[in-house]
Parts: sequence; structure tokens; C-alpha cells
Amino acid sequence: MGRIEISNLTKRFGDTTAVENLSLDIPDSEFLVLVGPSGCGKSTTLRMIAGLETPTEGSIYIGGEHMNYRVPQNRDIAMVFQDYALYPHMTVRENVRFGLEEEPGYTSEERDARVEEIADLLSISDLLDRRPGELSGGQQQRVALGRAIVRDPEVFLMDEPLSNLDAKLRAEMRTELQQLQHRFDVTTVYVTHNQTEAMTMSDRIAVMNDGTLQQVGEPLELYHAPANRFVGGFIGEPAMNFVEGTNENGTFVGTYIEYPFDEPIRENVGGVEGVVLGVRPEDINLRRFPEDGSGSLGDHEFQMTVSVVEPHGDQNVIHLRHPDDTGGDELLHAVTSGTTVVDAGTDVVVSIDPGAVHVFETATGDALHNRRLETELEVRNV
Repeated sequence: MGRIEISNLTKRFGDTTAVENLSLDIPDSEFLVLVGPSGCGKSTTLRMIAGLETPTEGSIYIGGEHMNYRVPQNRDIAMVFQDYALYPHMTVRENVRFGLEEEPGYTSEERDARVEEIADLLSISDLLDRRPGELSGGQQQRVALGRAIVRDPEVFLMDEPLSNLDAKLRAEMRTELQQLQHRFDVTTVYVTHNQTEAMTMSDRIAVMNDGTLQQVGEPLELYHAPANRFVGGFIGEPAMNFVEGTNENGTFVGTYIEYPFDEPIRENVGGVEGVVLGVRPEDINLRRFPEDGSGSLGDHEFQMTVSVVEPHGDQNVIHLRHPDDTGGDELLHAVTSGTTVVDAGTDVVVSIDPGAVHVFETATGDALHNRRLETELEVRNV
């Protein structure tokens, strides 16, 4: 079985701590994505699971067996690297077969048959007699996957395997990797700094920063209920808005925004004074500000001015500043439908529903309150 247990794992390089006191339990057959910015310790963690680095402290178990000092070839794992690591002098057939050369219990004919089976699965059968230099990036990636899959290991380890591909091919390969993982039902640990890959591919996501685990959970849990400001800002594109201010008798007071908290927020925030208001761009509603200035604003509404519009086709990202800010600094960004026409310089009314608000403590970054979530979906026949 491919269950991975990581207990109090620490890795130091001299005076630098790359991973600190990391504990993770990865069930058999799970697709776990390790995500975080460059230098956060995710690749070092993967290399320790693979046996390419020895932990300074802590333990790693795979299938219930202690792995700290077991050499990589005795861990029943297969690893796919960012740079593919194919042998340029070998054909595709020889590269894929190489993963089986040291595996006992196969005849030469069985090895050839297994290579043909995997090549057909990955749609590279017509490439078997070519060398890596004759292949595109996507084709090389499939060969690298084939070399890993051919052994039928207990665990797949993938270190940013799609980062060298163009955007269209990367999206296609995301789907193929998910299908392969489901087909082989193998425990997979996938490292990336791309939060879109993390959200779309994983059963669970583990977010790391500065060598420490920030939060682990299902994608929507991390998106809607981040444990701290770092997770809230890292997961999601465009990123969550953050406005710093103070909690004054149950009202958020920032430089340009006053936002009365409703009762559930007041209860969760309590007497914490320094707070950060967080809101996802898609949870901000916009309407045009009346040209004659008529009409009053509600408790959760503010006048803003559009500074920049980024059209994406399916949506627009609207950058907003407060009209009293002479420096013109961006305060919020919102997402609207791609069919909504908004011009820079337009005055708008920003509305934020209390049910969509997050609140973080300024001093620690910890989440004090997360947005309300609908936990049940009503399914209707259409």
C-alpha cells in the first residue's frame, strides 16, 4: 500500500532550515499537491520522500515501513522531474524500458509488452523509435511519465512536471495526469508553485511557506476557509483583497473604508483590535455611481473609481482606488462578467455582502472569521 506518513520532519542545510517540523498523513491512492512560493521547502520535502535527501530530524513511512535511510531504488516509488531527465542517446522505447531493467520477475518479452502497453496508454506508440531530441516538450513529458508508470510503483512523486509546457498543453496534461492517477489508483505527491494546478488536480492541498506547513485540506476548504492571511492570498487568482485597519466597537475602520461587522463576525473577532479585512474579487459587486451624486450609500457600500480594466474575455478584472486617494493607489480589485463594459475613470459603488467577508488578525495573520459557506447543494431536474 502507498500510504505516506511524515512525522515532525525537519531538514537543515548548515544554518538554513529548509523544512521545519512537518507532519503529514497521505492516505493510499490520494493525490496530494504540495504548493507554495519558490524556496518554501516543497521540493526538499519531495526529495526526502524520494530518498534523495536525508532528514535532519523526523521520520518518513511508506506503506508502514520506515524509509529514512532506505535508498531510493528500494522505496517502490517513481519520480517525474521538471526537466524530464531523459537519456538523449536512447530511443523512446529504451527510455521507457529503462524503468523496468532492474525490476525482477520480468522476461525480456514481458518487458517489451509492458512498454508497448504504456506507450499505447500515453499515445506515444508512434514515437518509440525516436530519440528525445526529436520530440516536442509535451511528447518528452509523456515519455518521462511512461518511464515512471511502467514499473507500477506504490507512489508517484512529481516535481513541477508541467512547468516547461505552454499554457494550452499544460491544461491538457493536467487532465491526463488526473486520469492516469485515477486509472492506476496510486498515491501521488505533486509539487508546484502554480495554485491553479493545485486547485484543479488535487484531492487535498498542503500549503507551505518558509519551510512550514500553513494548512492542509481539500481545495475548496482552502479557498473559502483559509487558516491564515498567507493561504488566503496564495490560493485564488486574482488574489484575495486585503485592507488593513482596526476593529472599533464592531466596525472595521480603515483609511478609506468603514465596514460595520454583522453579529457572527463580531463574535468571532471579539476584542482583537488590529485586523485585516479580506474579500475575494468575485464577491465584490459593482454598479455605476449616479452622475448627479444622488442617492445614499448603504452600510456595506463605498464609492470607488476604476483605475485599470483588465479584459480576459470571459471576465474583466477591475482595479479600484478611492476617489480621495490623491496617490491613486489601488485599494481593491473586483471581477465582473466579460460582457460588462467598464471604462477607466468611471465612478462606481462597491458593495460587499457580510457573508463574503474574511477577517484576519494583523499581528499573527491567523483567520478570525471566514466567509459563510453553503454546505449542501440542492439538485434540480432540468
